[in-house]
Amino acid sequence: MKHLLDLAPFKVHIIHVGNMANKGTQALLISDISVIKDVVKGDIAFSVSTTDVEGVSRLNLPLDAVLPSTIDIPYERADYYAKRFGFSRESFRYKGFTMASLILMPIQIILAIICVILVKLGLKAFYRSAVLERVKGSTVVISCSDENFKEGASLLPLNIYWLITWWSMLVSRTWEILIAKFLGKPVIMFPNSVGPFRTWMGRFLSKLALNRCDRILVREPVSYDIVESLGIKPPKILTTDTTLLFNSNSDVSLEKYSNPVIGVSSGVYSRSLSKQEVNRYILVHAKALDRAIEKYGFSIIFMPHYVSGFRSDDLGICKLVLSKMKNADKAKIVDTNNVEEFKALINGVDMVISSKMHPSVFAVSAFVPTLNVAYDHKQTGFFLSLGISDCVISVREISYKNLLSKIDYVWNKKDSLRVLLKKRVPVLQKHVKESIALAMASFIEANSSLEVDSLKLRAYSLKGE
Repeated sequence: MKHLLDLAPFKVHIIHVGNMANKGTQALLISDISVIKDVVKGDIAFSVSTTDVEGVSRLNLPLDAVLPSTIDIPYERADYYAKRFGFSRESFRYKGFTMASLILMPIQIILAIICVILVKLGLKAFYRSAVLERVKGSTVVISCSDENFKEGASLLPLNIYWLITWWSMLVSRTWEILIAKFLGKPVIMFPNSVGPFRTWMGRFLSKLALNRCDRILVREPVSYDIVESLGIKPPKILTTDTTLLFNSNSDVSLEKYSNPVIGVSSGVYSRSLSKQEVNRYILVHAKALDRAIEKYGFSIIFMPHYVSGFRSDDLGICKLVLSKMKNADKAKIVDTNNVEEFKALINGVDMVISSKMHPSVFAVSAFVPTLNVAYDHKQTGFFLSLGISDCVISVREISYKNLLSKIDYVWNKKDSLRVLLKKRVPVLQKHVKESIALAMASFIEANSSLEVDSLKLRAYSLKGE
């Protein structure tokens, strides 16, 4: 792949950036910016619209501006006030802030409609003017890599709480794309997982948004099939997750162990499972890890991935699993400060067991044998693209016997899995870089110097391999 040599400045505005309490979300934003800098050589001006302005600002990325989204997401606003005023997600105050934010959404939409028209006409907006001006002045708008268009998770039930949550997220994300297109800006969706969709509303909003993108990159084959089934018209590329490119510069490392170290990243989404199912998940993990310690002499490092400060986050789940273990003296929790420290720790373990997406991505990028407890097709699809679907177990099918059997399988196959990952991961890393270069190529200024190996957009897809 040859680089794009663009004239300065190349202005990139990134939308759909989520909460930085999730270390995977940190890595996605960092990786997206890094690969754009690798592809577009020269002076680049980055700006971001996000639901977590404070969190993104703390990352100290090369951003000219960190701005709020045009339309707030109700549960994100409720989380913000819960942390600020010290109340729980179970409280009436939390529900009140959520409902108030839901009621506010139509008002924000009306304000946004008026102000985007004013900006289009060259006038000053009175609502979210800074973000609208950034979009208007951008060369290209990027939908950040993640999972921005879906209704729940494919292996979890959909309840009313999550249905309302996903509908509000879809409204906000669809609106940001419509604003960009109204202001005449090209929109590229960086590698995302898409779906599942359980209602006509979810399908309608997602089709409305995706059909207005200029290029769509999908990060695993299950999502690609969903995009195809929706009849989405813009050119599409099947590639992989951008965090396969993420490298850590942290000097944090594990203490020395004489026995194998297993990194465990346990967690379940709040209100996605019943209390009985969550308790079962915790007890199954505790019992299987105890037996694995006795069988193989493992040391266990719990590495919470999503640490929000709420009771149901990954740190809370890891503490509960540890509290139920008989061999708790062979296990400890390491709560890292940021994604670089998290990735550095994963690089040093001998095996990973994760119920979240990005600890698994970080692990396989370091060629660490990995077992994923999957709640969604983004995980099963990613492992399918690696050719290691046998290293996945569904969270709904988990039992002591099944989990221990999968631990046995991954550990006994660890050498062959490393060989396979060393062969497959570099192919995926190269492909995602070239896919992003190809998707952006048409939107570089006409006098740029560009050559991308004569690849054709529609043909260049992992699906054809």
